[in-house]
Amino acid sequence: MCVNRFETGTGQNKFLFKGREDLQVNQLETQIWIKPDIQKTDVDFSEILNAIQEIAKDVNIFFDELEGVNSPSKDDDSLLHHGNLTSTSDDASRLEVVGEEVPDKNKTNGLYFRDGKCRIDYILVYRKSNPQTEKREVFERNIRAEGLQMEKESSLTNSDIIFVKLHAPWEVLGKYAELMNVRMPFRRKIYYLHRRYKFMNRIEKQISRFRGWLPRKPMKLDKETLPDLEENDCYTAPFSQQRIHHFIIHNKDTFFNNATRSRIVHHILQRVKYEEGKNKIGLNRLLSNGSYEAAFPLHEGSYRSKNSIKTHGAENHRHLLYECWASWGVWYKYQPLDLVRRYFGEKIGLYFAWLGWYTGMLFPAAFIGLFVFLYGVTTLNHCQVSKEVCQATDIIMCPICDKYCPFMRLSDSCIYAKVTHLFDNGATVFFAVFMAVWATVFLEFWKRRRAVIAYDWDLIDWEEEEEEIRPQFEAKYSKKERMNPISGKPEPYQAFADKCSRLIVSASGIFFMICVVIAAVFGIVIYRVVTVSTFAAFKWALIRNNSQVATTGTAVCINFCIIMLLNVVTSETLIIFFTEQPRTESEWENSFTLKMFLFQFVNLNSSTFYIAFFLGRFTGHPGAYLRLINRWRLEECHPSGCLIDLCMQMGIIMVLKQTWNNFMELGYPLIQNWWTRRKLRQEYGTQGKTSFPQWEKDYNLQPMNAYGLFDEYLEMILQFGFTTIFVAAFPLAPLLALLNNIIEIRLDAYKFVTQWRRPLASRAKDIGIWYGILEGIGILSVITNAFVIAVTSDFIPRLVYAYKYGPCAGQGEAGQKCMVGYVNASLSVFLVSDFENRSEPTSNGSEFSGSPLKYCRYRDYRDPPHSPVPYGYTLQFWHVLAARLAFIIVFEHLVFCIKHLISYLIPDLPKDLRDRMRREKYLIQEMMYEAELERLQKERKERKKNGKSYHNEWP
Repeated sequence: MCVNRFETGTGQNKFLFKGREDLQVNQLETQIWIKPDIQKTDVDFSEILNAIQEIAKDVNIFFDELEGVNSPSKDDDSLLHHGNLTSTSDDASRLEVVGEEVPDKNKTNGLYFRDGKCRIDYILVYRKSNPQTEKREVFERNIRAEGLQMEKESSLTNSDIIFVKLHAPWEVLGKYAELMNVRMPFRRKIYYLHRRYKFMNRIEKQISRFRGWLPRKPMKLDKETLPDLEENDCYTAPFSQQRIHHFIIHNKDTFFNNATRSRIVHHILQRVKYEEGKNKIGLNRLLSNGSYEAAFPLHEGSYRSKNSIKTHGAENHRHLLYECWASWGVWYKYQPLDLVRRYFGEKIGLYFAWLGWYTGMLFPAAFIGLFVFLYGVTTLNHCQVSKEVCQATDIIMCPICDKYCPFMRLSDSCIYAKVTHLFDNGATVFFAVFMAVWATVFLEFWKRRRAVIAYDWDLIDWEEEEEEIRPQFEAKYSKKERMNPISGKPEPYQAFADKCSRLIVSASGIFFMICVVIAAVFGIVIYRVVTVSTFAAFKWALIRNNSQVATTGTAVCINFCIIMLLNVVTSETLIIFFTEQPRTESEWENSFTLKMFLFQFVNLNSSTFYIAFFLGRFTGHPGAYLRLINRWRLEECHPSGCLIDLCMQMGIIMVLKQTWNNFMELGYPLIQNWWTRRKLRQEYGTQGKTSFPQWEKDYNLQPMNAYGLFDEYLEMILQFGFTTIFVAAFPLAPLLALLNNIIEIRLDAYKFVTQWRRPLASRAKDIGIWYGILEGIGILSVITNAFVIAVTSDFIPRLVYAYKYGPCAGQGEAGQKCMVGYVNASLSVFLVSDFENRSEPTSNGSEFSGSPLKYCRYRDYRDPPHSPVPYGYTLQFWHVLAARLAFIIVFEHLVFCIKHLISYLIPDLPKDLRDRMRREKYLIQEMMYEAELERLQKERKERKKNGKSYHNEWP
């Protein structure tokens, strides 16, 4: 049976409990806790016991202190829709009659065994045609020996597929919960309000009255219409069977929630042998060798319901999550993180907590970035530089490519100059400093937020178990063994020389893959050099007149295709191959994560680094251009600067990559599940799918990817890098990231709830190695933004001109009036007759003045052709270079000092949380002592009533 029984004797009220010592009780006393005051009430159970004997012989009774019997149960499954066997009765006695008829719904919904009483905690799937029959039989025999109950069902769609249903009885759950140190509630929290003065109370009343006039916070979930959102508010302690009377047990079937039950069953399956041998143990090895095809816990029924959740309540936790988390109608509301943790476990809950925190912190960054952009829009008409560019109809620029590129007026780039000002204006430096500080504040406050979550989810004192050795590690190094200093057992050992050699091979492999990415960027550079001449000779005037923009746009699209191709073809296969053989799964995951991130980061940002720091920097000058392989002339920047190319690169890559990732995350599983449903409809009709049991429905869903949350974290971390590293060149990046993340949260939620099988609930204290990667990106962002402002933008040249060479030189001013003549001062003069033969344009420029051009201009600080040193660097060039280097040094040191100061001033643990933890520790000790003392006193009274007495008793 799936419930505990007791038998009532005659004469003496003797209760025989399964798995517990015999107790002789003459009278039962119960403490009933009533809110808000705590009182004790004496209850006479004689009439209740007589009624129980008349109703049934088999009754599930609890001798615990029955706290909160007058208040609704707060156990996880007690909030579910009526009719589900796991729901807890609201009867004050909390006695569950076993002999009552089991609802037919439990027998048909696919969540229970055939008897409708034993809940399915785990599903194993295999094929009868699989040859690994003997291993499965031994494994399943040992499963039953561990106390798990088992049933098998054949698939309705394929008779070759067999589903193994597993159920853990109370005794097994209690035994392994104690071994795994599962924390369970044992006392409700009591909050103490500090005494306040009458004046403070009056102020608080006035404030509350004023808040009543304001509208409700729309982002908070409505707990009145969704009462299921209320959570347990109890102190917890590691479960102990000897102290079971301390814990709040209203219903033993729902005391452990479904996620905890499946985690306990998985823990058992990982330690069951399937074959004779030292290492022939665990479900993971059977999955890897094909003995079982799949293993997963069940979803808790359908995520849809015909009835409204506000009027009829939630059918199950999955339905509740869909309505208040995964539905698009609640995109603006906060996430119910406690529900996510309760259903999917702490590890997935922490991911969504971090994603929600990151999205919330993007709001100020997006607002400031939008402000910088709007500041550029409002000051556009007052910008002296863009005015001079637009009015420079008499300045003729030299061709930007060989042969086919014509001479052009500087005023033709008026639009590009205005667009450049939108991103490169006086507020850009402030925004770069702000984003560097923002990254530090984001990480520091996340540590505080993580501490609060860890406290609320009982993760403060949780330590990871000693991990099992990876099967690949065992197979590779099974010949050499040494004693494990923790477990004291012999285990495979990897020699230091072998570890070093594999590390060198792994690093060489990653270096080779990075070289492949650099080679792809080199190919893009060649494409840009060749294509700009092709587009300059194009038939269409639109493309011919905008050849450089067309080149940049097509190059970015091709670069995106190469990025995605390398991600799919190269990353997952070669990185797994080049990853060394760590001992445990977490070590392998950290090594794989670091290598995968390095490759993806270089693959995504290498072309951006080229445009930001190399494009147009090493081209030479007209008449002495530097060439690639002595053939192709290196690409120059647009007359308005290189920042427009960087903005196009970031904008296109960011939008395309986020769109592609969202499609692959949700669109691909949707298409696969739709195809599966289509085949089932063709075979069984429209009503066939709805009649399938839950295990059949879940098996037809997509499994969670093999790397867990790796892809989700990787996508967000790369986005974080894209948002912070080059944010000085593209202030709208935080806004695009914010819009994407608002969609991303609901996409991931919808995917987890509706499209994927239910993942195993696993625990974690933090986001792991990803936090260190975020810190590294924060440091890199300071350096790159300093170089973007100093090298890529025109901020430093304008500053030098304003203070040294402009109309306000020596006056200490740098306004727009001080920028008069800047454009002319930033352009050098070239003698057209000095062109090389292969660079000489086909046009002589006679269309501008009616006669062939003698001189043209180009962006640089060089002497005129008739000077003593033709085309040598001017003094202004060296002043600008020195100012750039000085700015980089000052900017980096200033920002790093601010970052370290913020890190020092913000404690990792909030003070109120530290006080709560200390007080809770004190209260737990006091409660445990009082409960134990009370139990001993009761036992002493019972012995005295039964005529038994012992000397030297305590107390």
